[in-house]
Amino acid sequence: MTFSIVARSEDGSELGVAVASKFLAVGAAVPAAEVGAGAIATQAMANLAYRPRGLALLAAGGDARDVLTTLLTEDSEHQQRQAGVVDARGGAASFTGEACFPWAGGTSGTTPGGSAYAVQGNILTGPEVVDAVVQSWRRSDAALPFRHRLLDALLAGDRAGGDSRGRQSAALLVVTPGGGYGGGSDVLVDLRVDDHPDPVPELVRLLGIRDLLFERPDPATCLPLEGEVADEVRRRLADLGHVGAGAGADVTRTLEAWAGIENLEERMVPGRIDPLVLDHLRALTGDSTTEGPA
Repeated sequence: MTFSIVARSEDGSELGVAVASKFLAVGAAVPAAEVGAGAIATQAMANLAYRPRGLALLAAGGDARDVLTTLLTEDSEHQQRQAGVVDARGGAASFTGEACFPWAGGTSGTTPGGSAYAVQGNILTGPEVVDAVVQSWRRSDAALPFRHRLLDALLAGDRAGGDSRGRQSAALLVVTPGGGYGGGSDVLVDLRVDDHPDPVPELVRLLGIRDLLFERPDPATCLPLEGEVADEVRRRLADLGHVGAGAGADVTRTLEAWAGIENLEERMVPGRIDPLVLDHLRALTGDSTTEGPA
């Protein structure tokens, strides 16, 4: 009922799962990942106990293949299951039970750059789905964000046919040390499309919003909040009705107050403005042209 990719980044700093299915809220059932341990996808007649049990075994130092073997050995109905596992050290394994509905299959491996992956699917239009996911992953540029590469691979499988029953949900889970909001958790991305006619492109859209709101900017790319830039920001904030944004007002304080409303506080840099924040402000005021420096 599902196809997925479980992967570890080349440098081992990120672990993640991308999954799609003709199944309600697939993100609530299939993916699991933990920094320092690994990542897991459990699917077909999914045994959700694989997630906590598998992560505990991985965290204790088990490699992907041994952990998967243990999970299957402990499960009397494992021939109805499908699972993919990667460990934090770069091992990968995939299993498809003989009782899974066709087409079902999977593979695991390591890219030349050192990224481990496990790709698997069941009730698919054919092996071309798994092949498309694998090829997308193996050809992806390691310089691109890991989360986008995972989603690109999932989209490749989706466009190659995906689940033979149709489309309904998709999810993306990525963990990295301190990657959560404000640095308070390791969950960098946890996005789910629970019920949608074309969920993978919708997940792409949500990831774009997530990146706008929560990625921290490079201060070197930000514009000094002074001169024409400050005047433009002050005017646009005033157009949106923010009190105190008139001539002579403290534009920094007003910008920060507006950013809090827009959930853009992670993109605030003292005395400067992120170009993406400025673009968002321009879009909200109905004018994409600039009167000051771009």
